[in-house]
Amino acid sequence: MDLKSVAVLVTRDFNPDTLAELQETFDVLSSIGQPIDALSREERARVRGAAVAGRFTAANMDALPNLEIIAHFGVGYDGVDAGAAAERGIMVTNTPDVLTEEVADTALGLLINTVRELSASEVHLRQGRWPERPYRLTPLTLRGRRVGILGLGRIGLAIAKRVEAFGLTIAYHNRSQRSDVSYEYHPDLKSLASAVDTLIVAAPGGESTIGAVNAEVLKALGPDGVLINIGRGTVVDETALIAALKDGTIAAAGLDVFEREPHVPQELIDLPNAVLLPHVASASRGTRRAMGRVVIDNLTAWFDGKPPVTPVTETAGVANPNA
Repeated sequence: MDLKSVAVLVTRDFNPDTLAELQETFDVLSSIGQPIDALSREERARVRGAAVAGRFTAANMDALPNLEIIAHFGVGYDGVDAGAAAERGIMVTNTPDVLTEEVADTALGLLINTVRELSASEVHLRQGRWPERPYRLTPLTLRGRRVGILGLGRIGLAIAKRVEAFGLTIAYHNRSQRSDVSYEYHPDLKSLASAVDTLIVAAPGGESTIGAVNAEVLKALGPDGVLINIGRGTVVDETALIAALKDGTIAAAGLDVFEREPHVPQELIDLPNAVLLPHVASASRGTRRAMGRVVIDNLTAWFDGKPPVTPVTETAGVANPNA
């Protein structure tokens, strides 16, 4: 098939390298910065594939009557209504594996930064305050910490390996216990939080995890507790977290993701015991380019009549009309 004749809709400016390669490979239409309905009916009827990041609803699918495949840029595809896609015979793919190591690196960097206040101490130096007085002794240290991981999937396992290299103990909570690790398993999140003083969230988003890290879990984590989230912002009850950081229920938090990105509550920004990153865990050019390559490989395989490289389980049984 002549792929240049295949219309692919891009809904978000997620990566310039990927966008350029998509434009070289397919007939690219764009709804970046505008609703899909802003495209003409004729344009929407031409669309057979969509390269998306973030939300993609059943209404979006219905606006594209000939859509066959949604290629999601990112491993977490909870913003895509995969159930609605399966009902409509639309394939959904994601980009696992290629970002695992980068995100795990960021998780450890964020943990060290949060515990040892590296960002704050740099500000102290840059503001010329070091000659007046040294930066304070940090009340927290990584030494002797007990780490709990919420979500021991690909990324969670990669984080665990790094944590082990720091000589720290590991426990975890998953939907089910893994048989291939020796880490201590906790059947519920509150039990895990009670057993550790450092909780790293690497769980996916979705209905089942919304607000899982709530006031009760934060209280169980304790006054020396540190929360790190590189999973999904919706997993943490942000209001409860702000309260816990303010009143000393936990000691500190490091966050790369938020409930309503890119909007971060001013209360959270103002907290001195919170380290905040703008969702950059996978944001190196090399990793984002690799993620984009998987998006393009999925689209190319589909329109060549082959199985996609990384289909999501909810739509794995969708038939390919190009086969």
